[in-house]
Amino acid sequence: MGVGAVPSPAADFRRVAVDDPLAQPLLRELTHEYVTRYGPEAHQEMTRYPNEAFAEPHGVLLLLLEDGEPVAGGAYKRRDESTAEVKRMWTHSAHRRRGLARRVLAELERTAAAAGYTRFYLTTGPRQPEAKGLYLAAGYTPLFDVSADPLTIGPLPFEKQLPAAAEQLPVLAPTS
Repeated sequence: MGVGAVPSPAADFRRVAVDDPLAQPLLRELTHEYVTRYGPEAHQEMTRYPNEAFAEPHGVLLLLLEDGEPVAGGAYKRRDESTAEVKRMWTHSAHRRRGLARRVLAELERTAAAAGYTRFYLTTGPRQPEAKGLYLAAGYTPLFDVSADPLTIGPLPFEKQLPAAAEQLPVLAPTS
């Protein structure tokens, strides 16, 4: 490490339950974001699904922790037998613009493929251009007219085909 370089914090993913205390910053900040952008009725988005929807084997809630503190996270729930729906994408307000959401999304894709899902589906709000940009940059196919004013569309749907779990396994060199 060079002179004056700051060491990177230790980062790891952890699967947690929605009611785990580590998930509280995610829930609190997402609720604030939704209400700020869409009004008081947006609070319902955070209570629309039961906690069990984000529990294994059909769902998951992942947090990216740095030195034990949550800095980003996301979840998916079962939409149908082959499709998982991404929900609860979040980056802590003090840790934005570091590519953390992209890391979370990639880990969610890997986890969902390992669970047998072959497709991801999601919607984001029309007042979340940063989320729209994230999904487009991550290779998601927009299921709406990207040239239209997002406020005339409503929720913006995306999809992405996931690689089969076997395609994600590292190739091991044969032993002699």
